[in-house]
Amino acid sequence: MEASPQAQQLLSSEEIEILQEVMNIAFGSASAELAEVIDVQVILSVPNIRLLPAQELYASLSSELGDEKFSVIEQHFSGNFTGVALLNFPAGTEQELLYLFCHENEVAAPNGDLDTLTRETLLEVGNILIGACVGKLVELLQEVVAYSPPQLIMRNFSYQQAAENLFNPEDVAISITTQFSFDQRNVQGSLFLITSEESVAWLKQALQEFLEQFLG
Repeated sequence: MEASPQAQQLLSSEEIEILQEVMNIAFGSASAELAEVIDVQVILSVPNIRLLPAQELYASLSSELGDEKFSVIEQHFSGNFTGVALLNFPAGTEQELLYLFCHENEVAAPNGDLDTLTRETLLEVGNILIGACVGKLVELLQEVVAYSPPQLIMRNFSYQQAAENLFNPEDVAISITTQFSFDQRNVQGSLFLITSEESVAWLKQALQEFLEQFLG
């Protein structure tokens, strides 16, 4: 993983490796939790951790996602670990998710209102996947966070505006990304967990304590 000199001053290579291992565990837990709900295996890629100037965050997100349109579930979390989760589903996969949840849980659309059910399904997936990932991460690091209600933006989502609203351009952002797919269904997407320099002091200490526990 390449990081700018400014970023390298925040987390050492060892700390990044520890964070990678913690995220592997956290994302694996999230996969198992979601599979229990819909009885379908969720396949998660190895998390990619990047440290980059906040002013480059928009360009980085845009480069990863390309020009494809997405439904985005945005959820903020706060505490010693503060940031935002962005769960991205390519437009057109909503019906696949709707089938998974309605079929597995035998849910019927209220009064035939598929738009409402689709929205509720996406928010439910976001609640489970984001909550499991962030929750397991802070649990492993012996911390808790508070969550804001998730928001669903099905169009006109601006990553540039999100980046500008979240971070001082002079700060360094820590971006943790995983790609995921649902086994045997045409559903895939990506999850970004983004935090800023404000959480770094806590994160460095928590990662050190995790390593000490792991080594016994």
